[in-house]
Amino acid sequence: MSNTSTRSRQSSVRRIPLAAPLRLARPSDMWFKPATSVVVATAIPNLVLYSLDRLDLVMYTMAGSLCALYGHNLPYARRARTVVGVVLGMLAGLAVALVAASLTGSTSVLIAVGALLAAGQKLLCDATRIGPPGPVIFTFVSSAALFAPQEIGQVPGHLALTLGAGAVSWLITVAPALVRREGPERRATARALNAAAAYTADPGHRTRRTAVAAVHAAWQTLLATGRPTPVRSALERLVVHAETALGAGPGDHAADAARLREWAGQTRSRGPVPTPEPAPGTAAELFGVDAERNAGSGALRALLRRLAPGSPLLPVAARTLIGCALAGYICSAVGVGRPYWAIVTAASLYQANVTLSWNRTLQRTLGNLLGVLVFAAVLPAARMDPLALIGFCLLFGFAAEALITRNYWLGSVAVTPMALLVLEYAGSHPAGELIGDRVLDTVIGAGVGFLAAVLVTNRRATGRVEKALADAEQARAHAVQTLAATAPTPGALDAARRRLTGSLVELREADDTAAGEWWQRALPQEAVLAAEQAGHRTLAATATRQGMIAPAQENGAV
Repeated sequence: MSNTSTRSRQSSVRRIPLAAPLRLARPSDMWFKPATSVVVATAIPNLVLYSLDRLDLVMYTMAGSLCALYGHNLPYARRARTVVGVVLGMLAGLAVALVAASLTGSTSVLIAVGALLAAGQKLLCDATRIGPPGPVIFTFVSSAALFAPQEIGQVPGHLALTLGAGAVSWLITVAPALVRREGPERRATARALNAAAAYTADPGHRTRRTAVAAVHAAWQTLLATGRPTPVRSALERLVVHAETALGAGPGDHAADAARLREWAGQTRSRGPVPTPEPAPGTAAELFGVDAERNAGSGALRALLRRLAPGSPLLPVAARTLIGCALAGYICSAVGVGRPYWAIVTAASLYQANVTLSWNRTLQRTLGNLLGVLVFAAVLPAARMDPLALIGFCLLFGFAAEALITRNYWLGSVAVTPMALLVLEYAGSHPAGELIGDRVLDTVIGAGVGFLAAVLVTNRRATGRVEKALADAEQARAHAVQTLAATAPTPGALDAARRRLTGSLVELREADDTAAGEWWQRALPQEAVLAAEQAGHRTLAATATRQGMIAPAQENGAV
C-alpha cells in the first residue's frame, strides 16, 4: 500500500523557521575572488574621479564596477562573454532609469518603472542562471538612478562612465587567465572529488545528491572550456574517477575517500594536476574533443524554453513586480521621498520558493538594521576627508563579499553602510533622515515584499517537477536502451550518461523548489524518489559498461 501521507496535499499551515536561516555556514572556497575584484574595479575609477574632483559621479562608475562581482565560477572563455553581457545588461537598465528620471519627476511613475525593471531583471537573471549575486545588483543600480536628479543631456556622458568602469571590471575578471588558465576548471574538479569523497565515506541520499550535483557542475565547467589541453584532459579523467565513486560497491571506503581528497588537494593547488591511470577499458579520448564539440549546444533553446508561457519563473517575476511596486508606493505614502531602497529590499527577497523567500526576508531585515547602526558609527569619520569616504566604501565592499557566503544577513551588515555611504559622494545628507528612511524602507520593503510572495502563488512549480520526472524517466530509458545494444560506441554511452546525470540534477532541483512552495498541490514524492534511485543504478551500470569500474563493483540492477 502506498504511503498516503506522502501523497496527500501539503498543509498550507507551515512552521516558519527563525533560528535556522540565521545560522552561519562555512565561507565559500573562493570568496576572495569577487571581493578583491570589486575592490580593485571600484578603486581605479574612484581615484580617477577624486583626482578630477568629480566624486559626485561615483554612482555611475559604481554601476560598472559592480559588474566585477559576476562570473568568477566560470571558465575564462565563458567568463569573458558573460561579463560582457552583464555590463551590457547593467548599461541597459541604467539607461532606462536615467531617461525616466530625466523625463518625469513623478514618484508614482518612477516607482512603476523601478518595479518593472526589477521584475524584468529577475526574470532574465533566473532564465540565464547568472549569478551569484544575481539580479539584486542590477536592481540596486537602476532603482537608485531613478531617484537621482538627471537631465536628458547628461545621460550619454553618465552611461559612458558606466561603460568605462565596466571595461575595467571586464579586464580585472579575465586577467587571472594570464596566470592560471585552468583555475576555474581545477576548482570545479576539486569540488567534485571532495563531494565524491564525502559520499564514499558516508553513503546516503544527501551526500549522493550533493556529489551528483558537484560532478554534473564539473562536467558543465569542463564542457564550457575552449580547446582541449593536457591539463583539461587530466581534469576530465579525475571527474571520471569522482563519477566512478558514485557507482562503486563495497570496498575500502576510507582508502577511497582519502585518495579522492588527496587528488582534490593537489588539483586545487598550484602544482601539477594529478594524473591517475584510467581504469581498464576507459575511452580516455572521449573526454576531450567530443565533449567540447557538444558544449553549449542548445543553450539558446533552453533559454527560450525557460522564458516561454507556462514557465515556473513567471510567477516569481510577478511576485517581484507586485511586491516592489507595493513597497515603493507604501513608502512614498508614509513620506519617504526616494523610496528606492524599499524596491531593492523587496526585490532581494524573491528566491526560488516562499520558504527560501522567508529566509531571505529575515536575513535581509536583520542585516539592514544592524548595517544602519554600523553606518551611524562610521559616518563622522567618513565625512572627515574624501579619501576616508573612498576607503570606507572599499572596506565595506570587500567585507560584504567576505561575509555574505557565511550568511546573507552577515553580508548585509556590510552592504548597508556601503550603499548609504555612496550617497555621500554627491553631498552630505542629514544623518537622521538617512537612517530613518533606511529603517522605514527596510521594514516596509521586507514586510510587503514577503506578503506578495505569499499571495502570488506558483502552482507551476509542481508542473516543473512532473516535467522533470518525465524527462528523467526518458533519459533513463534511453540509457538502458543504449546499454542493451550489442556494441554501443563510447560516445553514445557517454552522451546517455551525461543526459541522465543532468536530468537527475534537474529533478532534484525542481523537487526541492516545489517542496518549499506554499499553497501547492500534492507532489509525486514517491515517484521522484523511485526515479532517483533507478537513475543512479543505471548510472552505475553505465560506468561499469564503459570500463570505469570493475563489473564486480556494479551496484544493483539497471
